[in-house]
Amino acid sequence: MLIARLIAEASGVETRLDAASAALGQAGMPVAAAAMLDFCSDVLEVSLPHGDAKQVAAIMTEHFGESDLLVADHAIEIPHLFVSDMDSTMIGQECIDELADFAGIKDKVAEITERAMRGELEFESALRERVGLLEGLGERAIDNCLAERIAPVAGARTLVQTLKSKGCRTVLVTGGFHHFADRVGEQLGFDRVVGNRLAVSKGQLTGALAGPVSDASTKLATLEEERGKLGEGARVLATGDGANDIPMIEAADYGIAYRAKPKARDAANGRIVSKDLTAVLKLLGIPETEWVMG
Repeated sequence: MLIARLIAEASGVETRLDAASAALGQAGMPVAAAAMLDFCSDVLEVSLPHGDAKQVAAIMTEHFGESDLLVADHAIEIPHLFVSDMDSTMIGQECIDELADFAGIKDKVAEITERAMRGELEFESALRERVGLLEGLGERAIDNCLAERIAPVAGARTLVQTLKSKGCRTVLVTGGFHHFADRVGEQLGFDRVVGNRLAVSKGQLTGALAGPVSDASTKLATLEEERGKLGEGARVLATGDGANDIPMIEAADYGIAYRAKPKARDAANGRIVSKDLTAVLKLLGIPETEWVMG
């Protein structure tokens, strides 16, 4: 069984669905049922006895355009565990780029960040290079950066709080820094935060990291550790946008790429192209009347 859900505009949905169903049938993936969800009226659910998730997603995109989408090989459930990236996923910024602006080197750092998130650079070496460029910056700049530059993505707190209200454990795991992530995690309501630590001496950044690096393998290990505590059959949702999110996105039952770089998007079985993260709640089939508004 394959279930595909997408957020679709009401206008012309029947015509587009007919065309998509015909294309799926021609590809050897006949549609068994299709309908708008009663409790999420802009979510179209299509059920197929069998099929290839990526091919189904491609055909749906061809006929419905770029839409918020999730494809699963089982009936979609509310997850027991939610693991998310922070930068450009739960918040709209890359913290290290904004912090670099206080040192007057944002463009230089941002270019390295972009290449790392696209998977063009090895993550740890790119991280250490960027942190090294911040040597001598006053620690107070972090507080100023948080206050002036860092803001949650629309719907982020509502997503976290609603999932928690359904009994879901929530974990923020980032290749960024605890100086930022601890406060973002508290603001949004995450149960646990995992990230890197910036080394500080005499009120200034030393240009080094303190402790082990939090990277793609850390994100995957955190997901597996938390899933192991929940036991067999626990459904997992993971969200992220960059190449270092790919392992956890692939390991999750619902791996959703949020406005993501191409490699992360290709690895995911779900995607959010709109800005508001409450789209995830719609794809999970949680009625708006049950959302915990942030």
